[in-house]
Amino acid sequence: MTVSQTLHSTPYPQPRAMLELIKPITWFPPMWAYLCGVVSVGASPWAALPLVILGIILAGPVVCGMSQAANDWCDRHVDAVNEPNRPIPSGRIPGRWGLWIALAMSVLSLVMGWFLGPWGFAATVVGVLAAWAYSAEPVRLKRSGWWGPGLVGLCYEGLPWFTGAAVLSAGVPSFEIVTIALLYAFGAHGIMTLNDFKALEGDRQHGVRSLPVTLGPDVAARLACTVMALAQALVIALLLVWGRPWHALAIAVLLIAQFWAMKTLLADPKGKAPWYNATGIGMYVSGMMIAAFALRSIGDMP
Repeated sequence: MTVSQTLHSTPYPQPRAMLELIKPITWFPPMWAYLCGVVSVGASPWAALPLVILGIILAGPVVCGMSQAANDWCDRHVDAVNEPNRPIPSGRIPGRWGLWIALAMSVLSLVMGWFLGPWGFAATVVGVLAAWAYSAEPVRLKRSGWWGPGLVGLCYEGLPWFTGAAVLSAGVPSFEIVTIALLYAFGAHGIMTLNDFKALEGDRQHGVRSLPVTLGPDVAARLACTVMALAQALVIALLLVWGRPWHALAIAVLLIAQFWAMKTLLADPKGKAPWYNATGIGMYVSGMMIAAFALRSIGDMP
């Protein structure tokens, strides 16, 4: 409370600061993963368009936005060191407003998730609990450079993919869908590790044991690249086994291009991490949709 109380100059949050708090730029991964789930199941999205739209909104602006608000509230002291211009430490969202926004969005998430059916609601409950487990004491899995990125990767890529597939199929997705979703979630551990580079100094001061802190930037970057590449290599291998060589080839081409980007990243991990997030990650998520179309055609096999 010290940071937000001492810096605020108005009793109410600024509208622009509230939008900044829920970070629209972070909504894309879970929205994209939900779409991948919709595509992968093989059903026509047009036949259930309201569920598709509801799921996209829930995955991105609502659940992901809620997780960002919860994280910023729980990280307000760390952000005062790393990024003091953020909404809460800067005082643009004063008092306990950050907490109230996160709690209100948690309730909204559960209400909206109810309309996605039992599987969609169950996934929403998992997502909300995971968001608070990541950020809030006493659990605060963010303190671990292993568990924290793993949980975020699961909730950003695996859980929305599973949810989109489960909602459209009105049941448990196939083994192939679950496996590919989990592999891309596993690879997202590397993405989340690279995201931790921007908070290196504040994490050191406040005991957040991210991999860049515990292993150092060079080793953490190499590990992140290895995890991302390994996940995609396994996806390629499975698609070949399942008789989808052209989809596997397309993902392999994207992976080769990522190797070039990784080489640039590893030359200066701390400085190039933001650059890689804008280049290599785009190729990673493009491969996700290619894999989703491959799964769709597997589902159409006689």
